[in-house]
Amino acid sequence: MAKILVVDDEKDLEVLIKQKFRKQIRQNEYEFVFAINGVDALEKLIAHPNMDLVLSDINMPEMDGLTLLTKLSELNPLLKSVMVSAYGDMANIRTAMNRGAFDFITKPINFEDLTMLNFMGSKEYESTVMANENVTATVMFIDVCGFTSLSETTSPDVVVSMLNSYFDTMVQEIIAQEGYIDKFMGDAIMAVFRGDYHLDRALDTALAIRQQISRLPELKEMGGYRPRVSIGINSGEMVSGNIGSSSLKRLDFTVIGDTVNIAARLENAAAENQILISEACYEQVKEAFQCKKIGDIQLKNKKEVITVYEVLE
Repeated sequence: MAKILVVDDEKDLEVLIKQKFRKQIRQNEYEFVFAINGVDALEKLIAHPNMDLVLSDINMPEMDGLTLLTKLSELNPLLKSVMVSAYGDMANIRTAMNRGAFDFITKPINFEDLTMLNFMGSKEYESTVMANENVTATVMFIDVCGFTSLSETTSPDVVVSMLNSYFDTMVQEIIAQEGYIDKFMGDAIMAVFRGDYHLDRALDTALAIRQQISRLPELKEMGGYRPRVSIGINSGEMVSGNIGSSSLKRLDFTVIGDTVNIAARLENAAAENQILISEACYEQVKEAFQCKKIGDIQLKNKKEVITVYEVLE
């Protein structure tokens, strides 16, 4: 049975959903729980910890849907969420995706758009959610330098607001190059680029992000903190699929493998404002991007040293 939390201050939606899915409800394919705003939704999630999906309006009293999204990632980062709004503007879409929304639909709701809901209630769910494939793609890790220590001396509200602002700047550049956010990890982003020229598009994104972040003002009230990024990029074959627990129906669509691990370790080795790539990537892009050889470095948990290049422009 798929368990869905519907969050909306309009009672009409509860009536519509119960009518639309009455057959599936009777057959125990779906169980719906309803909340009138974000505050109520968090209480319902505590009472029903095995929820599969949250379908939430954006404009609600007490706590809106975008604020709820932030809280959801803290409560259960693997919980899928679909945002619903009468305003299908790009600002709301970007903010929703930035905060981890799985999908975004507009009112009046076309129930045919709820493919995730239909899929979760189907018999195919158990047999397909764990399907995976080998893909050739580029993965990028971006870390906001010095943010962890800053968060230890700054109020939580300020920390979250600042980090979301930085992330929004990065996400816009990733979307512009047709990349997608794989996940947010604390003060870091993991992004993936597939399709034609995926490595070139990832490098263009990294350079744009570095430039945009460097233009942000110094925060004198926080000891002169100025945001900087460190970036690691790697390209090659990786496994793409839903990783998690099929019995709990809590899965994370992601990429894994040595290519991904090397990208993460390149980011860890990068200094502030530095973009690092492997020698194999350098050979692919050396005609189009100006790079500088850093040399051989030992990456964490890797037996062999790896030759690393810095992307300059």
